[in-house]
Amino acid sequence: MSVRSTLPRSSVVGPNPNPPLQAAEANPIDAELTARRSRAARRRLVTIYGLRVLFAVIWLGGWELSSRMNWVDPFFVGQPTGVVARLWTWITEGTALGPLWYQAAVTMEEAVVGFIIGSILGVIFGIVLGRVELLAETLSPFIKAANAIPRVVLGSLFAIMFGLSLWGKAATAVVLVFFVVFFNAFQGVREVDRNLIANARILGADNRRLTLEIIIPSALSWILASLHISFGLAIVGAVVGELFGATAGLGQLIYNAGHTFDVNGVFAGMFLLAVLALIAEGLISALEKRLIKWRPHRVSGEIPI
Repeated sequence: MSVRSTLPRSSVVGPNPNPPLQAAEANPIDAELTARRSRAARRRLVTIYGLRVLFAVIWLGGWELSSRMNWVDPFFVGQPTGVVARLWTWITEGTALGPLWYQAAVTMEEAVVGFIIGSILGVIFGIVLGRVELLAETLSPFIKAANAIPRVVLGSLFAIMFGLSLWGKAATAVVLVFFVVFFNAFQGVREVDRNLIANARILGADNRRLTLEIIIPSALSWILASLHISFGLAIVGAVVGELFGATAGLGQLIYNAGHTFDVNGVFAGMFLLAVLALIAEGLISALEKRLIKWRPHRVSGEIPI
Protein backbone atom coordinates (compact mmCIF):
# COMPACT_ATOMS: atom_id res chain seq x y z
CA MET A 1 0.00 0.00 0.00
CA SER A 2 1.37 3.36 -0.95
CA VAL A 3 1.87 6.16 1.49
CA ARG A 4 -0.53 8.38 -0.48
CA SER A 5 -3.34 5.86 -0.18
CA THR A 6 -3.04 5.72 3.63
CA LEU A 7 -3.38 9.48 4.09
CA PRO A 8 -6.76 10.87 5.04
CA ARG A 9 -8.67 12.53 2.22
CA SER A 10 -8.46 15.87 3.97
CA SER A 11 -4.67 15.62 4.00
CA VAL A 12 -4.53 14.86 0.29
CA VAL A 13 -6.84 17.65 -0.73
CA GLY A 14 -5.34 20.20 1.61
CA PRO A 15 -6.56 22.11 4.62
CA ASN A 16 -10.29 22.81 4.67
CA PRO A 17 -10.84 26.56 4.22
CA ASN A 18 -14.26 26.32 5.90
CA PRO A 19 -15.85 29.12 3.86
CA PRO A 20 -19.19 28.92 5.72
CA LEU A 21 -17.38 29.59 8.99
CA GLN A 22 -15.50 32.55 7.50
CA ALA A 23 -18.73 33.98 6.07
CA ALA A 24 -20.39 33.61 9.45
CA GLU A 25 -17.49 35.45 11.07
CA ALA A 26 -17.54 38.19 8.42
CA ASN A 27 -21.26 38.94 8.68
CA PRO A 28 -21.14 40.31 12.25
CA ILE A 29 -18.17 42.48 11.29
CA ASP A 30 -20.03 43.91 8.29
CA ALA A 31 -23.12 44.49 10.41
CA GLU A 32 -21.07 46.28 13.05
CA LEU A 33 -19.42 48.52 10.44
CA THR A 34 -22.81 49.33 8.93
CA ALA A 35 -24.23 50.17 12.35
CA ARG A 36 -21.27 52.44 13.14
CA ARG A 37 -21.64 54.27 9.83
CA SER A 38 -25.37 54.68 10.42
CA ARG A 39 -24.78 56.12 13.90
CA ALA A 40 -22.10 58.47 12.55
CA ALA A 41 -24.45 59.60 9.76
CA ARG A 42 -27.25 60.31 12.26
CA ARG A 43 -24.89 62.27 14.50
CA ARG A 44 -23.75 64.28 11.49
CA LEU A 45 -27.34 65.04 10.49
CA VAL A 46 -28.20 66.16 14.01
CA THR A 47 -25.08 68.35 14.10
CA ILE A 48 -25.84 69.97 10.75
CA TYR A 49 -29.47 70.70 11.55
CA GLY A 50 -28.50 71.93 14.99
CA LEU A 51 -25.99 74.35 13.47
CA ARG A 52 -28.61 75.56 11.02
CA VAL A 53 -31.07 76.24 13.82
CA LEU A 54 -28.34 77.97 15.83
CA PHE A 55 -27.44 80.17 12.85
CA ALA A 56 -31.10 81.14 12.35
CA VAL A 57 -31.56 81.92 16.05
CA ILE A 58 -28.41 84.08 16.17
CA TRP A 59 -29.34 85.89 12.95
CA LEU A 60 -32.99 86.56 13.82
CA GLY A 61 -32.22 87.22 17.49
CA GLY A 62 -29.48 89.70 16.60
CA TRP A 63 -31.79 91.42 14.12
CA GLU A 64 -34.61 91.69 16.69
CA LEU A 65 -32.30 92.83 19.50
CA SER A 66 -30.51 95.45 17.40
CA SER A 67 -33.81 96.97 16.27
CA ARG A 68 -35.36 96.97 19.76
CA MET A 69 -32.22 98.52 21.29
CA ASN A 70 -32.25 101.14 18.49
CA TRP A 71 -28.78 100.14 17.36
CA VAL A 72 -30.35 100.23 13.91
CA ASP A 73 -33.47 102.11 12.89
CA PRO A 74 -36.41 99.63 12.66
CA PHE A 75 -38.10 102.02 10.24
CA PHE A 76 -35.48 101.10 7.63
CA VAL A 77 -34.61 97.49 8.53
CA GLY A 78 -37.81 96.27 10.20
CA GLN A 79 -37.77 93.49 12.78
CA PRO A 80 -38.63 89.76 12.75
CA THR A 81 -41.63 90.11 15.05
CA GLY A 82 -43.01 92.82 12.75
CA VAL A 83 -42.55 90.54 9.74
CA VAL A 84 -44.41 87.72 11.50
CA ALA A 85 -47.19 90.13 12.47
CA ARG A 86 -47.51 91.33 8.87
CA LEU A 87 -47.67 87.74 7.59
CA TRP A 88 -50.35 86.89 10.14
CA THR A 89 -52.39 89.93 9.10
CA TRP A 90 -52.15 88.95 5.44
CA ILE A 91 -53.16 85.37 6.21
CA THR A 92 -56.10 86.19 8.46
CA GLU A 93 -57.36 89.46 6.99
CA GLY A 94 -55.99 89.40 3.45
CA THR A 95 -53.90 92.00 1.65
CA ALA A 96 -54.80 95.27 -0.05
CA LEU A 97 -54.79 93.35 -3.35
CA GLY A 98 -56.94 90.47 -2.15
CA PRO A 99 -56.39 87.12 -0.41
CA LEU A 100 -52.77 86.16 0.18
CA TRP A 101 -53.15 82.75 -1.41
CA TYR A 102 -54.30 84.41 -4.63
CA GLN A 103 -51.22 86.66 -4.75
CA ALA A 104 -48.96 83.64 -4.29
CA ALA A 105 -50.89 81.65 -6.91
CA VAL A 106 -50.59 84.46 -9.49
CA THR A 107 -46.82 84.75 -9.06
CA MET A 108 -46.39 80.97 -9.05
CA GLU A 109 -48.42 80.63 -12.25
CA GLU A 110 -46.32 83.26 -14.03
CA ALA A 111 -43.09 81.66 -12.83
CA VAL A 112 -44.15 78.11 -13.76
CA VAL A 113 -45.29 79.12 -17.25
CA GLY A 114 -42.05 81.00 -17.87
CA PHE A 115 -39.99 78.17 -16.39
CA ILE A 116 -41.59 75.48 -18.56
CA ILE A 117 -41.39 77.46 -21.81
CA GLY A 118 -37.85 78.72 -21.13
CA SER A 119 -36.62 75.25 -20.15
CA ILE A 120 -38.11 73.55 -23.22
CA LEU A 121 -36.67 76.16 -25.58
CA GLY A 122 -33.30 76.06 -23.82
CA VAL A 123 -33.07 72.27 -24.04
CA ILE A 124 -34.10 72.17 -27.71
CA PHE A 125 -31.73 74.92 -28.84
CA GLY A 126 -28.92 73.61 -26.65
CA ILE A 127 -29.14 70.09 -28.06
CA VAL A 128 -29.56 71.22 -31.67
CA LEU A 129 -26.64 73.66 -31.57
CA GLY A 130 -24.55 71.16 -29.63
CA ARG A 131 -25.10 68.57 -32.35
CA VAL A 132 -24.78 70.86 -35.40
CA GLU A 133 -21.40 72.58 -35.11
CA LEU A 134 -21.86 74.73 -38.24
CA LEU A 135 -25.10 76.16 -36.89
CA ALA A 136 -23.49 76.81 -33.50
CA GLU A 137 -20.59 78.72 -35.06
CA THR A 138 -22.99 80.73 -37.26
CA LEU A 139 -25.26 81.80 -34.40
CA SER A 140 -22.51 82.19 -31.79
CA PRO A 141 -22.08 86.01 -32.04
CA PHE A 142 -25.84 86.59 -31.97
CA ILE A 143 -26.29 84.39 -28.91
CA LYS A 144 -23.43 86.13 -27.10
CA ALA A 145 -24.89 89.54 -27.94
CA ALA A 146 -28.35 88.52 -26.69
CA ASN A 147 -26.83 87.09 -23.53
CA ALA A 148 -25.00 90.36 -22.87
CA ILE A 149 -28.26 92.34 -22.74
CA PRO A 150 -29.43 92.97 -19.15
CA ARG A 151 -32.48 90.73 -19.37
CA VAL A 152 -34.28 92.29 -16.42
CA VAL A 153 -34.78 95.55 -18.33
CA LEU A 154 -36.69 93.61 -20.98
CA GLY A 155 -39.54 93.54 -18.48
CA SER A 156 -40.48 97.08 -19.48
CA LEU A 157 -40.57 96.06 -23.15
CA PHE A 158 -42.75 93.04 -22.40
CA ALA A 159 -45.05 95.22 -20.28
CA ILE A 160 -45.60 97.43 -23.34
CA MET A 161 -46.09 94.44 -25.65
CA PHE A 162 -48.37 92.31 -23.45
CA GLY A 163 -49.83 94.85 -21.04
CA LEU A 164 -50.91 93.62 -17.61
CA SER A 165 -51.60 90.07 -18.79
CA LEU A 166 -49.84 86.96 -17.55
CA TRP A 167 -47.66 86.78 -20.66
CA GLY A 168 -45.75 89.96 -19.90
CA LYS A 169 -44.41 88.46 -16.65
CA ALA A 170 -44.01 84.98 -18.12
CA ALA A 171 -41.97 86.39 -21.02
CA THR A 172 -39.51 87.98 -18.60
CA ALA A 173 -39.21 84.64 -16.81
CA VAL A 174 -38.69 82.84 -20.13
CA VAL A 175 -35.77 85.08 -21.06
CA LEU A 176 -34.10 84.60 -17.68
CA VAL A 177 -34.55 80.82 -17.73
CA PHE A 178 -33.68 80.20 -21.38
CA PHE A 179 -30.00 81.13 -21.35
CA VAL A 180 -29.17 79.18 -18.19
CA VAL A 181 -30.75 75.99 -19.52
CA PHE A 182 -29.44 76.57 -23.05
CA PHE A 183 -25.79 76.90 -22.05
CA ASN A 184 -25.97 73.87 -19.76
CA ALA A 185 -27.67 71.73 -22.40
CA PHE A 186 -25.19 72.90 -25.04
CA GLN A 187 -22.19 72.13 -22.83
CA GLY A 188 -23.69 68.81 -21.77
CA VAL A 189 -23.95 67.72 -25.41
CA ARG A 190 -20.37 68.82 -26.09
CA GLU A 191 -19.12 66.84 -23.07
CA VAL A 192 -20.54 63.50 -24.24
CA ASP A 193 -17.82 60.86 -24.59
CA ARG A 194 -16.78 60.80 -28.26
CA ASN A 195 -15.74 57.15 -27.99
CA LEU A 196 -19.28 56.30 -26.92
CA ILE A 197 -20.66 58.09 -29.96
CA ALA A 198 -18.16 56.35 -32.26
CA ASN A 199 -19.06 52.93 -30.84
CA ALA A 200 -22.77 53.64 -31.32
CA ARG A 201 -22.15 54.59 -34.94
CA ILE A 202 -20.18 51.39 -35.50
CA LEU A 203 -23.16 49.43 -34.18
CA GLY A 204 -25.38 51.14 -36.75
CA ALA A 205 -27.06 53.92 -34.76
CA ASP A 206 -28.42 56.72 -36.95
CA ASN A 207 -28.52 60.38 -35.89
CA ARG A 208 -32.02 60.06 -34.42
CA ARG A 209 -31.16 57.07 -32.20
CA LEU A 210 -27.81 58.61 -31.36
CA THR A 211 -29.50 61.77 -30.11
CA LEU A 212 -32.32 60.06 -28.21
CA GLU A 213 -30.39 57.15 -26.71
CA ILE A 214 -26.86 58.52 -26.25
CA ILE A 215 -26.70 62.33 -26.39
CA ILE A 216 -29.75 63.31 -24.34
CA PRO A 217 -29.26 60.74 -21.52
CA SER A 218 -25.60 61.73 -21.24
CA ALA A 219 -26.44 65.44 -21.09
CA LEU A 220 -29.37 64.95 -18.70
CA SER A 221 -27.27 65.64 -15.60
CA TRP A 222 -26.21 69.01 -17.03
CA ILE A 223 -29.79 69.90 -17.96
CA LEU A 224 -31.27 68.96 -14.59
CA ALA A 225 -28.53 70.84 -12.76
CA SER A 226 -29.57 74.01 -14.59
CA LEU A 227 -33.19 73.60 -13.50
CA HIS A 228 -32.24 74.09 -9.84
CA ILE A 229 -30.98 77.58 -10.69
CA SER A 230 -33.46 78.48 -13.40
CA PHE A 231 -36.65 78.19 -11.34
CA GLY A 232 -35.33 80.80 -8.92
CA LEU A 233 -34.68 82.98 -11.95
CA ALA A 234 -38.22 82.31 -13.17
CA ILE A 235 -39.56 83.71 -9.90
CA VAL A 236 -37.26 86.72 -10.32
CA GLY A 237 -38.64 87.24 -13.83
CA ALA A 238 -42.24 87.02 -12.62
CA VAL A 239 -41.61 89.50 -9.80
CA VAL A 240 -39.76 91.94 -12.08
CA GLY A 241 -42.63 91.76 -14.55
CA GLU A 242 -45.08 92.53 -11.75
CA LEU A 243 -43.00 95.54 -10.71
CA PHE A 244 -43.41 96.98 -14.21
CA GLY A 245 -47.16 96.57 -14.09
CA ALA A 246 -49.62 94.18 -12.47
CA THR A 247 -52.88 94.06 -10.58
CA ALA A 248 -51.96 91.10 -8.37
CA GLY A 249 -49.01 88.97 -7.31
CA LEU A 250 -46.32 88.93 -4.65
CA GLY A 251 -44.17 91.32 -6.68
CA GLN A 252 -46.97 93.87 -6.75
CA LEU A 253 -47.54 93.26 -3.04
CA ILE A 254 -43.87 94.03 -2.34
CA TYR A 255 -44.05 97.06 -4.63
CA ASN A 256 -47.03 98.47 -2.71
CA ALA A 257 -45.36 97.80 0.64
CA GLY A 258 -42.23 99.63 -0.48
CA HIS A 259 -44.20 102.66 -1.64
CA THR A 260 -45.97 102.87 1.72
CA PHE A 261 -42.66 102.50 3.64
CA ASP A 262 -43.81 99.16 5.06
CA VAL A 263 -40.41 97.49 5.47
CA ASN A 264 -41.88 94.55 7.35
CA GLY A 265 -44.27 94.01 4.44
CA VAL A 266 -41.34 93.96 2.00
CA PHE A 267 -39.54 91.33 4.08
CA ALA A 268 -42.76 89.33 4.45
CA GLY A 269 -43.15 89.24 0.66
CA MET A 270 -39.53 88.20 0.25
CA PHE A 271 -40.05 85.40 2.77
CA LEU A 272 -43.04 84.09 0.81
CA LEU A 273 -41.01 84.12 -2.41
CA ALA A 274 -38.27 82.12 -0.68
CA VAL A 275 -40.84 79.56 0.49
CA LEU A 276 -42.16 79.15 -3.07
CA ALA A 277 -38.61 78.71 -4.37
CA LEU A 278 -37.84 76.04 -1.74
CA ILE A 279 -41.01 74.12 -2.60
CA ALA A 280 -40.08 74.16 -6.28
CA GLU A 281 -36.52 73.09 -5.42
CA GLY A 282 -37.88 70.06 -3.57
CA LEU A 283 -40.05 69.08 -6.54
CA ILE A 284 -37.14 69.45 -8.98
CA SER A 285 -34.89 67.35 -6.72
CA ALA A 286 -37.55 64.61 -6.63
CA LEU A 287 -37.79 64.74 -10.44
CA GLU A 288 -34.01 64.54 -10.72
CA LYS A 289 -33.84 61.42 -8.53
CA ARG A 290 -36.53 59.78 -10.62
CA LEU A 291 -34.96 60.56 -14.00
CA ILE A 292 -31.35 59.74 -13.07
CA LYS A 293 -31.67 56.51 -11.12
CA TRP A 294 -28.37 55.26 -12.53
CA ARG A 295 -26.34 57.96 -10.80
CA PRO A 296 -24.48 56.80 -7.67
CA HIS A 297 -26.39 57.51 -4.47
CA ARG A 298 -25.21 60.28 -2.20
CA VAL A 299 -23.07 59.20 0.70
CA SER A 300 -25.21 58.41 3.75
CA GLY A 301 -25.75 61.48 5.84
CA GLU A 302 -24.70 63.93 3.14
CA ILE A 303 -27.02 66.91 2.80
CA PRO A 304 -27.31 68.96 -0.40
CA ILE A 305 -26.89 72.70 -0.09
